[in-house]
Formats: sequence, C-alpha cells, structure tokens
Amino acid sequence: MQTELDQFDNTVPSLTLEPELEPASVPAANEEKEVAVAEPALTAEEQQMVDAFAAKIDVENTAQILQYGAGTQKKMADFSDAALANVRTQDLGEVGDLITSVVGELQGFDSEEEKGFLGFFRKQANKLENMKNKYAKAEVNVEKIGTALQQHQVRLLKDSALLDKMYAQNLAYFKELTMYILAGKKKLQEVRDGKLKELETTAQRTGLAEDAQAARDLSDKCNRFEKKIHDLELTRMISIQTAPQIRMIQNNDNVMVEKIQTTLMNTIPLWKNQMVLALGIAHSTEAAEAQRQVNDVTNALLKQNAEKLHMASVETAKESERGIVDIETLKKTNADLIQTLDDVMKIQADGRVKRQAAEAEMAKMENDLKAKELGDTRAEGYIKKMK
Repeated sequence: MQTELDQFDNTVPSLTLEPELEPASVPAANEEKEVAVAEPALTAEEQQMVDAFAAKIDVENTAQILQYGAGTQKKMADFSDAALANVRTQDLGEVGDLITSVVGELQGFDSEEEKGFLGFFRKQANKLENMKNKYAKAEVNVEKIGTALQQHQVRLLKDSALLDKMYAQNLAYFKELTMYILAGKKKLQEVRDGKLKELETTAQRTGLAEDAQAARDLSDKCNRFEKKIHDLELTRMISIQTAPQIRMIQNNDNVMVEKIQTTLMNTIPLWKNQMVLALGIAHSTEAAEAQRQVNDVTNALLKQNAEKLHMASVETAKESERGIVDIETLKKTNADLIQTLDDVMKIQADGRVKRQAAEAEMAKMENDLKAKELGDTRAEGYIKKMK
C-alpha cells in the first residue's frame, strides 16, 4: 500500500500545458462519511501561479486546449479507480463474521441449557466434566478468532493512515483543478473581451468573409475551451464527492477497530472471568449436591431405623405380655381331646356290636355245620341198614 501511495504523495498543486497521460496506479481506499469539500481559497502564491498560467494559455492552439487539465483529470480517474478497488478488496464483512463467530462461541457454550451457564449444573451425569470440555474447546476457538481479529485491527489501522494521505492528495487534486478552472475562465474572458470582440468588430466593419470566418473560428475555439473548462468542473465535482467517501470509509474502519478493541479487551476477558466464576459455582454446586445426598441418606436411615425400632418394641411388648399357651389354644385342644374321646368310645362301641354280631353269626354257622354233619351221619346208617 505504501508503494502505491507514494505515487500520489505530491500534495502541492502543479499546472502544465503538456500533461503526461500514462496510466498511474492508485492507493486502495475505502468508503464513507464526511461533508463535501469546500472550494479552497487560493494563497497569494497560488493566485500568482493562476495569473501566470492564464497568460500562457493559447485558446487558438487546438492541441493545447484538448490537453488542458487532462493530466489532473487522468490522475483523478486513476485515483477514483483505486478508491473503488480498495472498496472491493476491503473485506470488512470478514471482520464482522469473526466478531459474530465470537458471539456464536459464547452463545454455543451454554446452548444446551435453558438458563445460561447455571443450566449446566442441573445435569445429573458428568455435568462438570462436560462443562470443562466445552470451555476448553470454546477457549481454543476464541483464541484463534482473537488472533485473526488482531491482524485485521493492524490492517485497518494501516488503512486509516493511508486514507488520511489519500484525503490530502484528493484535496490537492481539487485545488489543482480549481486553479486550472480559474486560469481557464480568466483566459477565456480575456479572449472574448479582447481579441474576439476585435475580430467581430473588424468583420462587421469590413464585411469580408475571411474576417467573419476568423471571428467565427475563434468563437468556436472559445466555446470548445469553455466546454473543456466545464469538463474540469465535472472532474472537480468528482473530487468533491471523493472526499466524503474517503472519510466514510475511514470512519467505517475506525468503527471496526473500536469493535475489535472492545471484543479483545472487554468481551473475551469478561467471558473468561465469567467462566472461572461458573466453574467455581459448578464445584460449589457439586459439593452442595453431594452434601445434600449425604443428608438425605442419613435422614432416610434415621427414619427407617426409627420405624424398625418402633415395630420391634411393639412386637416385643406384645410377646412379653402373652401367656405360654393362649386360652384359645387350650379351648381348641380341649375340644379336640373331647372329640377324640367321643370318637374312640364310639369306635369301641361299634366294635363291640360288630363282635357280638360276629359271634352270633359264627355260633349260627357252627350250629348249621353240626346239623349238617349229624344229618349226614344218620343217612349213612340208614344206607348201611338197607344193605
């Protein structure tokens, strides 16, 4: 940039009737704000330069009139091209993206929580470790972004210094064009009030065609020169417009430098401080949670033991007041014993009846058998007698 600027480092106005129209490269610029440049008042020395230069102007020299102020116009054109090129190459959007990235990293750090940093502490598993890991990752990214922002800040500061020089150079072009315009108007007025009037008077007096043509030729050349001066005025207007553009660009650069400075000096350190506090709170919260769990377990054990003690005491008291054998048990045992005796006696009675019946039945069978045997014996005796 400095090399480009050196080509436009002449801030002293210069007037010439033989400009060099070779292309010149121009410094890069930016864009923005400032009120239009007021037409500068000429110093006594500069006014003398205008008067001396006006005397050298030959309105009838077509080539000279064609090149009148062309050198300054060319420098202004190159200057405008350079300003535009710098606007195109100056990537302030990248700086904005970097600052946005910082914000994204800071916001993304607690994006999983509902209420900022403290939301991390509500997690049940590995919450503190997750927080540390996220902090480490975010810190690395923020450091990278901070380094890039510092580089942009240096570049923007250099650009701002360059724009100051460009502004001064543009002011010199503006004054140079003004001197060309003043000298041209002075010479044009002198020719029209002097030689042109003489030629017109001569043509009217003589009525000769060549005298009329000479007056007309000079009038046409004056008109062309007037148009040339008007072109220079248009070029000067470009210079007037360029001045606030330079200041606007410079203002944008300064705003970005301030934002970068705020990010580097305030935002990032503040974020780190808050993270230290957040980690400290996380440790305290974790300790409090552990203590709460210990207290909960202790209270639960006390309640459980109290309930068990109550139940054991009640059962012990009941058992201590209870007899060896319950009356209900005695009643049941006595009823079962009576029932048993009744059942045994009934079974014995039934047995006697059955035995008596069996004895009677056996006596009958015995008698029947005897009777059968007796009958058979008689029959045998009878048979023997018959034989």
